[in-house]
Amino acid sequence: MGTLLERLNLPEDLKGLSPKEREALAAEIRDVIVKTVSRNGGHLSSGLGSVEIFLSVHTVFNGPKDKIILDTGHQGYPHKLLTGRYDRFYTLRQLGGLSGFPKRDESPYDCWGAGHGGTGLSAAMGFAVARKLRNLSADPQTDYKVVCVVGDAALEEGMAWEALHNIGHSKMDIVIVLNDNGMSIAPSVGAIENYLRKHRQLPADWLRRLRSEPHYLHIKRLVEMALSRSGAPGATMLEVIRHIKNAIKEWIIAPGMVFEELGYVYLGPVDGHNCEVLIEALNEAVRIGGPVIVHAVTKKGKGVPYAEKDPWKFHTPAAPFDPETGESLVPPSSVPTYTEVFSQTLIAKAKEDDRIVGITAAMPDGTGLHRFGEQFPDRYFDVGMAEQHSVAFAAALAFSGLKPVCAIYSTFLQRAFDQVLHDVCLQKANVVFAIDRGGLVGQDGHTHHGIFDMSYLRLMPHLVLMMPKDENELVHMIHTALAYDEGPIAVRYPRGAGVGVPRDPEPKILPIGKGEWLRDGTDLVIVGIGPIVYTALEVAQSLEQDGLSVGVINARFVKPVDKDLLLDACDRAGRIVTLEEHTLPGGFGSAVVEALADMGRTNIPVLRIGLPDQFVEHGDVKMLRSLLGLDAKGIRQKILRWMDTAVHSIGDAPVPTHESPGRDVEKKTLKRRGDR
Repeated sequence: MGTLLERLNLPEDLKGLSPKEREALAAEIRDVIVKTVSRNGGHLSSGLGSVEIFLSVHTVFNGPKDKIILDTGHQGYPHKLLTGRYDRFYTLRQLGGLSGFPKRDESPYDCWGAGHGGTGLSAAMGFAVARKLRNLSADPQTDYKVVCVVGDAALEEGMAWEALHNIGHSKMDIVIVLNDNGMSIAPSVGAIENYLRKHRQLPADWLRRLRSEPHYLHIKRLVEMALSRSGAPGATMLEVIRHIKNAIKEWIIAPGMVFEELGYVYLGPVDGHNCEVLIEALNEAVRIGGPVIVHAVTKKGKGVPYAEKDPWKFHTPAAPFDPETGESLVPPSSVPTYTEVFSQTLIAKAKEDDRIVGITAAMPDGTGLHRFGEQFPDRYFDVGMAEQHSVAFAAALAFSGLKPVCAIYSTFLQRAFDQVLHDVCLQKANVVFAIDRGGLVGQDGHTHHGIFDMSYLRLMPHLVLMMPKDENELVHMIHTALAYDEGPIAVRYPRGAGVGVPRDPEPKILPIGKGEWLRDGTDLVIVGIGPIVYTALEVAQSLEQDGLSVGVINARFVKPVDKDLLLDACDRAGRIVTLEEHTLPGGFGSAVVEALADMGRTNIPVLRIGLPDQFVEHGDVKMLRSLLGLDAKGIRQKILRWMDTAVHSIGDAPVPTHESPGRDVEKKTLKRRGDR
């Protein structure tokens, strides 16, 4: 007969399932998630903990007409399996397959595509306001409900509270399901987490029912309306009643106080793994109307013993792993990751300098700062999912004589753009930014590739920005950054293992804004930034077979650019190729072209090689580089095509003022390739 996932027409058939069938379907969903993630990688424990929530949401609501919003997307694998994507789920996070996050062009059930937390409530408000405005024009497409499933860690994000204030004030008809598992990636932190932790014990069912009883709510509204219309005495009496009511709630039903003060009807806490209770609570929320919060207490990793035991480890386990035991099947690597090298270097420096402080925004293990926190707990700060706060906080620490190191993923640092510009750069705060995941990150896809930071950081005055070619140079750059006292300085580095080079016994301070020659050449010079420099060396060597002499420069610095080195390249070869794993608009290549223009060398032909002006899909990094022409083969082909074009249009194109000994070589090369 096949499994329920195979037989059912989902999500339509959910409404007719019995409680036992829902339990069986939940078990199947968990089994499929574990087996798929064990092969493909991805987010495991978050989705395991949200299975019953999405079963219940899709039972009560009618997507895609009803707007079902996920905040954040990594909890959404059950949502995908329940919305017609079971037969493609094996392609999860593979090139050309399903995204690991909600994606609007993947399914009509994904009305809001996002990979960053804290955005869902604003989206819910937008859909609700649009419904109201379109209803005024009698648009038949506006008869929909709005529901947002938001993780408790997203409430650490300031944007979520801006939306909560707005929704509570507007009284829009929105159902918010608070998926409260006490964790982001690591355990949640902060005052909101402390508040929720106190009240996660599930109340007696009669209390939950009392709070949503229609007669109680109707009488409550009538009394409030009557007293508010009777002038000052009534207003005073209403205030007294509210104080009494709040005192009773504080004693008996405390969990919803903060939300009810913001204008919400609060239902819960309820068991987030009991579909029957969840369905009842969601139906109550729909009946009540207005902004309603259903507080569902869940367990991250639910249903899989090893994920329940260590949900932090199994948030994004490295694939492949044994789906039965959770044991990794990845052979250990002797090459450390850039993140590990950063962490080791920072710890070593912090032992020498007690001014060094580490800051992360809910990514302690992803940034490697959890190791720093173990050794220096008083100098380590996880501020929660709050990048903007972390940066402004770091600036004030710097003004107080400390040396703050803000370790944030490239894709998440862009959320703090204004704080980097206004609070750090404008005031020349001595903040060190350790920007992890610079470049393509693979299967997490377009919301997580770190391919925009050089563009937006380059425009900021006073900021120094560098990128190492390997893990040894990263050590020197961290050492340089911590010794720099002239303002903000940033080091960006990629995800994953280093190149595998030995590390120098002692770190050294690199001269600011100075690169290095790695290979001489007289026909053209490749100027690269980051580990792609090693690809440039490979390309340069292969181009010798075509009779070309190709030099290679490791730029080291994106800002300031080494102008002396560029002038030297112009004089030696007269042609420059820039190479970066970053979007071309505003990137490193743009910095080189601008520098040449500033120096009056506009006659120098420049080929910029990098990522196109588009969002890059998810997929294996090597496959993406091949697809985008950023592997050795693709780069070589781009250079040869460019050289061919340059020779054919030599009568019209600007040429170097000095003689280029490579020009005859180019013509001979063209003839040889034509003969072939």
